[in-house]
Amino acid sequence: MTMKIESQLAQIGSVSDSVTGAVSVPVHHATAFRHPRLGQSTGFDYSRTKSPTRAVLEEAIARLESGDAGFACSSGMAALQLVFSLFGQGSHLLVSHDLYGGTYRLLEKVLSRYGISATYVDTNDLDELQANVRPQTKAVLIETPSNPLMRLTDLDKVCRWARARELISIVDNTLMTPFFQRPIELGADIVVHSATKYLGGHNDVLAGLVVTRVKALSEQIAFLHNSIGAVLGPQDSWLLMRGMKTLALRMERHQENALRIATWLAAHPLVESVFHPGLESHPGHALQKKQASGNTGIFSFKLKDARLVEPLLRHVRLIAFAESLGGVESLMTYPTVQTHADIPEELRRRVGVDERLLRYSVGIEHVDDLISDLSQSLEAARREIDGGACTR
Repeated sequence: MTMKIESQLAQIGSVSDSVTGAVSVPVHHATAFRHPRLGQSTGFDYSRTKSPTRAVLEEAIARLESGDAGFACSSGMAALQLVFSLFGQGSHLLVSHDLYGGTYRLLEKVLSRYGISATYVDTNDLDELQANVRPQTKAVLIETPSNPLMRLTDLDKVCRWARARELISIVDNTLMTPFFQRPIELGADIVVHSATKYLGGHNDVLAGLVVTRVKALSEQIAFLHNSIGAVLGPQDSWLLMRGMKTLALRMERHQENALRIATWLAAHPLVESVFHPGLESHPGHALQKKQASGNTGIFSFKLKDARLVEPLLRHVRLIAFAESLGGVESLMTYPTVQTHADIPEELRRRVGVDERLLRYSVGIEHVDDLISDLSQSLEAARREIDGGACTR
């Protein structure tokens, strides 16, 4: 039976236990499994290699992303490290220039020690991609929408370009989830998620996921997954699956709230610009409608005066000043000193991440309450500046 994605999500693991008929996936804490006899296996030998609870999650994310196989890791960064482990010394990668700061840190401060290098480019510009290809180039890593400026990359166009040059195309789908965007269906070879974010959805589980398009890549990643060992434990696998069951409902509310608030902020006198692909003013608006069925619940906005940032973050009440994104609770982040602090200032400023930029992960609270909180905090910040209480 072919099911819509909403049904697939709600039914994750519901028929996984044929012995008891449990509709909730059992949590198997076992690390070792008996062999029936010499040379035989139940399919489970040691939990680093494969565990029953994690296997249900991995099968679910592979199906949702239209991939061949899924791999659950201990964090989003562990998922990226797993994928980067495909590449040996001297390898070169092309990477979206507007990206999560933790990815930049991993590439520049860890993988560079092992002879892996990266060039940061506009991944939607084929001329720029081509100009930076080297004989050692192995892959292109794409964030779309990018974090935090919500830049778009045409996945069909770039993945076809990469395949023609025998480059692996890797897409970070954290912000969209398979509910709104499925990169493998658009030609990507590998999809990566920080499942801590929208997939888990409740700010209570740390996890990462990898999905591969073809069996050859699945076999390579499976070997590395087992060898490196940064796998997701059974309890966290269960928590992640529980969160994913309500993903469809949450993403609909996230995108509805975010678009309402982005539209409101775009008209606010203290706001210079809003970066949300759901807005018709966004340069990637048409592309987003073409390759995705909806919008994420995260966007960024730039204030007209940097002096507004500190008092605004101090005065928000319902919205939490905190890192991360994708949970049911609304969070606001200051990328310059938080998520993107490890990116050199020159590079940050070149892509537009400056001291006036705020990133807002919109939760599922009532939108009127969120707008009210923003309104009062912006007004309080304005009063402080006018009164000279806040200095640049």
